[in-house]
Amino acid sequence: MSGTSYDGIDVASADIDRDGDTLTLRPLGAFTLPHPDRVRDLVTSVLPPRSTTVAAITELDTALGQAFADAAKRAIAEHADGQADLIVSHGQTVFHWVEDGRALGTLQLGQPAWIAEATNTPVLSDLRSADIAAGGQGAPLVPIFDALLLPRTDEPRAALNLGGIANLTVIPPDGPILGYDVGPANALIDAASLALLGDPFDRDGAVAAAGTVDADLLRLLLSEPYYNRPAPKSTGKELFNDAYLTAHISTSPAAGRPADVIATVTELAAVTIARESDQHDVSALIASGGGTHNSTLMARLRHHLDEGRTLSTIDEFGIGVDEKEAYAFAVLGYLSWHGIPGVIESVTGADAASVLGRLTMTPTTPRPPAEAFTPPSELRIV
Repeated sequence: MSGTSYDGIDVASADIDRDGDTLTLRPLGAFTLPHPDRVRDLVTSVLPPRSTTVAAITELDTALGQAFADAAKRAIAEHADGQADLIVSHGQTVFHWVEDGRALGTLQLGQPAWIAEATNTPVLSDLRSADIAAGGQGAPLVPIFDALLLPRTDEPRAALNLGGIANLTVIPPDGPILGYDVGPANALIDAASLALLGDPFDRDGAVAAAGTVDADLLRLLLSEPYYNRPAPKSTGKELFNDAYLTAHISTSPAAGRPADVIATVTELAAVTIARESDQHDVSALIASGGGTHNSTLMARLRHHLDEGRTLSTIDEFGIGVDEKEAYAFAVLGYLSWHGIPGVIESVTGADAASVLGRLTMTPTTPRPPAEAFTPPSELRIV
């Protein structure tokens, strides 16, 4: 997969099996393959608020498909002894269409035919559309992985993904599991760093640490209506993009102080995540994603969490912080292959849970097994 920050292709290889109602996932290896400059430039050129053409979309769909194919070939060679049963390709989200809080469509590019042709392996792609067709947000999809990996305890816990957008999965002691997009994590930090300093991101949060939070700018950013919308909800760079940042800092004295702007948008991420965590009374946050490498963001998040709430990372469960989403989509692919829905309706708001994705077959693709497979209740990393 390639995330909201589109800095590279995250690849994870797994051997997944089942023992009764427990899935076992054996990590075989993972890596991030940086996007070629041409691909990254093409993604940048089509993302909102920029306008684009069908020709540019077609070119990007092909270029991404070929890049994903190269990544899959490398993973199969290095991790799977030259053969895989299934490849799951999330693709690159270029538009997530939401109006008045309702998701109406979504588009992920990266033509799966290139992957299937290069690897002679069936490819599951387009994992979000089925949920949207069933009335859901199509996002986030990782909460089913979180719910399987993090069993319920006596106190609410939450899994946090710090990608371009911050996603939260709340697992209460009982009752429905919640999951939704909180708001920007790295999206506005990266946009500010690139626009004001020419750097694609704030490495380790060093610039933010050197800056001072501008209270007026933070207050303006916190007035965004999205934060007060009830879940289920989802968002992306259709809202939180470079034009959004420019519009909000254009009248702020902080605009001439890059470090202060970056400190402020870092504080925005920490404040909004902590506020949502406190609202659900979570006792522990288990974080993953690129934002965990931003020590300033993590420190500010710890600062804002109510006393007694802990912040740790997914590493303690046997999955690296940069690998979790790719492994999660491997699990979603395993469920789809066996005809099991990969959605929690209380998370996306769908009328019914859907079997996700569509298959691109190869001449030698075996058909999914015919035996009945009941939904699992637990995921164990071995």
